[in-house]
Amino acid sequence: MPLNVNQREIQQFSQLELLASQVVEGFITGLHKSPFHGFSVEFAEHRLYNKGEPTKHIDWKLFGRTDKLFVKRYEEETNLRCQLVIDDSSSMYFPVPDGKNSTPNKITFSIYCAAALMLLLKKQRDAVGLSIFGDKVEVNTAAKSSSLHHKLLMTELEKRLDQIPEQTQRKTMAVEALHEIAESIHKRSLVMIFSDMFDSRTNPEDLFSALQHLKHNKHEVILFHVVDKRREMDFEFENRPYRFVDMETGEELKLNPSEVKGNYVKAIQDFKTELKLHCGQYHIAYVEADINEGFEQVLLPYLLKRMRMK
Repeated sequence: MPLNVNQREIQQFSQLELLASQVVEGFITGLHKSPFHGFSVEFAEHRLYNKGEPTKHIDWKLFGRTDKLFVKRYEEETNLRCQLVIDDSSSMYFPVPDGKNSTPNKITFSIYCAAALMLLLKKQRDAVGLSIFGDKVEVNTAAKSSSLHHKLLMTELEKRLDQIPEQTQRKTMAVEALHEIAESIHKRSLVMIFSDMFDSRTNPEDLFSALQHLKHNKHEVILFHVVDKRREMDFEFENRPYRFVDMETGEELKLNPSEVKGNYVKAIQDFKTELKLHCGQYHIAYVEADINEGFEQVLLPYLLKRMRMK
């Protein structure tokens, strides 16, 4: 569905964009101290002219300076198409800020990662699209590389930050949403999904089938399994009574974590193992993205995948 923002909003340089820029600059600086030294995040705006091609896109001014024929690159000649897919359901708003913990919740972490990836893609003159879903597909744009398009997407991400932490009791419709998004991506793309993969309404096999659908048309897919590892995976809570609330249904349960920790950890690990197994079968790259860790855990897998797709 199309984005609807006014021109004044588009022209503002958002706080999110500034933060994402700092993340990207730090990441690129780190690359120079890593095995990726020498990898360029900048790409030429021109390519060499191939004999027999139309001459209307030749840059004659550049020919006058270099005595070589180059053609200008246009959006359809972009190096890569990328679709960022973000789960915006209520479970992604965990943990709820309590004034003591500065760690972002899962949706905030996903938005920061998506914004940083958008800037990397922009530097590489790649086309990027954005899909956001909760109880329905809320945003689904085609991949483009224009500056205006990037501004539109950044503004849409900003809107989600403004909603935090209000979004509760919105059920996940991941299966239907992923099928709809898969049907809308027609050209071969790199699809990057940010989701906790919690959809209590459906059979896990249906969820895995929706992931498999994203592999049609020879798309490359990375699933960033966004989790709060300490609390959601390892169930590390103080030994005292808690009131646990289902963020999607509002159902409450009062108990001491020690009473259920063993069974809970086993169940969540079984789900994670099954998810990783199916991702392996479908040739989907699985990356556990812990919100308590930095952004390199997301940016580096993207970089590795992109280098393989060149």
